Amino acid sequence: MRISLSKYLTVLIIVLLLGSSRTSVKSQSRDNFIWYDSSLPMEERITALVNSMSLDEKISQLVDESSEISRLGIPRYGWWNEALHGVARTGRATIFPQAIGLAATFDVGLVKQIASAIGDEGRAKFNLAIQNNNRTRFSGLTYWSPNVNIFRDPRWGRGQETYGEDPWLTSRIGVAFVTGLQGNNPGYLKAAACAKHFVVHSGPESLRHEFNAQVSAKDLRETYMPAFKALVTEAHVEGVMGAYNRTNGEACCASPYLMTEVLRDQWGFDGYFVSDCGAIQDIYNGHKLVSTVEEASALAVKAGMNLNCGNSFKSLKTAIEQDLLTEDDIDRALSQLYKTRFRLGFFDPDENNPYTSIGPEVVGCEAHVRLALKAAQESMVLVKNANNTLPLRKDLKTLFITGPQAANEEALIGNYYGVSGNTVNFLDAIVNKVSVGTSVNYNMGQLPFQPNANPIDWTTDKAAAAEACIAIMGMNGTWEGEEGGAIASEYKGDLPDARLPQVQVDFLKKIRSKSKNPLIVVITGGSPLIIPEIMDLADAVIFAFYPGEQGGTALADIIFGDISPSGRMPFTVPKRIEDLPPYEDYGLEGRTYRYMTEEPLIPFGFGLCYSRVSYEGISARKDEKNIIIKVNITNGGDRKLQEVSQVYISSPLAGNGQPLFSLKDFTRVLLEPGETKTVKFKLNNEKFELYNAEAENFLPEGDFTVYVGGSVPSERSIELGASLPAVFTINYKHLK
Repeated sequence: MRISLSKYLTVLIIVLLLGSSRTSVKSQSRDNFIWYDSSLPMEERITALVNSMSLDEKISQLVDESSEISRLGIPRYGWWNEALHGVARTGRATIFPQAIGLAATFDVGLVKQIASAIGDEGRAKFNLAIQNNNRTRFSGLTYWSPNVNIFRDPRWGRGQETYGEDPWLTSRIGVAFVTGLQGNNPGYLKAAACAKHFVVHSGPESLRHEFNAQVSAKDLRETYMPAFKALVTEAHVEGVMGAYNRTNGEACCASPYLMTEVLRDQWGFDGYFVSDCGAIQDIYNGHKLVSTVEEASALAVKAGMNLNCGNSFKSLKTAIEQDLLTEDDIDRALSQLYKTRFRLGFFDPDENNPYTSIGPEVVGCEAHVRLALKAAQESMVLVKNANNTLPLRKDLKTLFITGPQAANEEALIGNYYGVSGNTVNFLDAIVNKVSVGTSVNYNMGQLPFQPNANPIDWTTDKAAAAEACIAIMGMNGTWEGEEGGAIASEYKGDLPDARLPQVQVDFLKKIRSKSKNPLIVVITGGSPLIIPEIMDLADAVIFAFYPGEQGGTALADIIFGDISPSGRMPFTVPKRIEDLPPYEDYGLEGRTYRYMTEEPLIPFGFGLCYSRVSYEGISARKDEKNIIIKVNITNGGDRKLQEVSQVYISSPLAGNGQPLFSLKDFTRVLLEPGETKTVKFKLNNEKFELYNAEAENFLPEGDFTVYVGGSVPSERSIELGASLPAVFTINYKHLK
């Protein structure tokens, strides 16, 4: 095709003009705009930027897909990004264990390293995306993680995203995650974390857009708020996301009490507040607190909202015209929001920000893969090991592997995941671990959630005949998870009876009925699955959670004894769902190890190892601010291990409206065979305080009992094989 000279020159001139225009905008953005002058105070630059915008431009910045303002040198930015257990939804990244698995490690230092690695990978991917002019959703640095809601009920499908049922464990793991992700540079954030979902939120999934969570002042301050407070006051989390539901009648995304009085005035929060996606619409559509989108949007902004994930804030101009709010309200919201973009270094020269030099070589690097493996190893919890069934020999004559999750990548990744290209499933890792001379056979055997369509059984006889059978059972993300993500669930991701599907139970019963050879059952998933039949019929049971890309290798390492298991349960597994209050009841009475009086199937904090651990020689003394506890911990076996040592306090009012036990500290202790170590803990007065009905702190008179051991100090823990805890009592007057 021939092009005339005049047309060619016209096209060339247009291209040159466009190039010149782009160059001039970039030049102007760096040289002529005060908000790009890094020598000036951030507040002055933000004020100048906001004052330079029209009202329409301001409103365009208050939604998660913030528009480009080319005349001011402001590029488009997508606020919605995820990094729950690795950079998610934006291509290749290391996949670490799901959040509930990270909690099961009880390893604060490891979680901080993992979060730092996630931050490095996120920065590297962002740096490359900007070079490629990729500003699409999920390519930014404002990560809406972690989820520090309390996993109060095993029926909640999203509990896998949390750090379990205990407020202290949740706060410690959460603080470690935020500080690791955001980095330690005094001038810039490596990435911006976001604590969600503020504040009382843990199902039901099907009702979250209309539900009102009624909770006492005591439960609110004692259980539901502590992790959020810690992330704000200790870790200085950059963002907070409001929940869909109402709490005590107020929409969590339009609550002056939660968003202003508590978060900003009491706790000093200086970050941005974002709605859960579509939550502004729920204010008038689901909760029916107001009648229109304008009223809902105005209510949210006035309560302290800075950013709307969704489209509702497009109504803000009309809301101003209706005198529901003013442009000054918009300016306050926007000025606070832009602090985050400045703290990420988006308006400063690249050479000022050390994080702009992080390159793509860190993504999926060997060091991060090792971290993923270590986390998976530390997360898995051995809850039964009858007659020392495990570890298995690597030179077994015959081994049969079965179960719906054995070769299923869905059982590794949970939800809110990235993609790795480096995943190792359970089947492959086990096969690679045993001797070449071992006869290994595999058959999935049973569909995960429904009866097999074909009645012919070619599995259970072979499984029973093998020298040992490893059955990988449990859940995956198609069955449990968020409202729209669990595509196989008719309950929108929730688990009405919190049990292992009956078809899986029946399959294992059939294998057991045909053989007395060792049967090792591995349970995947993120929930406290109620498995009494499995605890009875299996010789060994391991909770593997969603262990991430190296989950297969970690499981094989544990089953064949390359390492001793060291994970601990981050939640309580009840014996029956009937032992719990109704799902919709947010009161803590009868829930979690702190208030549950029914004997559990598996206690919080419990986990076995391949050795014998004893706690002896406990002593306590008081300094000016703390009670110093020392205890001797001994590995009485012939295998190296890591013991998760836990400190619980029981007050003189335990069981009388106050927790039976409360976790107050924990640490990991590495012990060689036969080794004894003295471990020290510090408990200040605050750790002995209780809350009254008005949510006021007080110290009751009488004796407190302090327990140091490897599990919550219950009879059920000892029955299942936990070490006897070391115990001492101390009187209130000694704490003054």
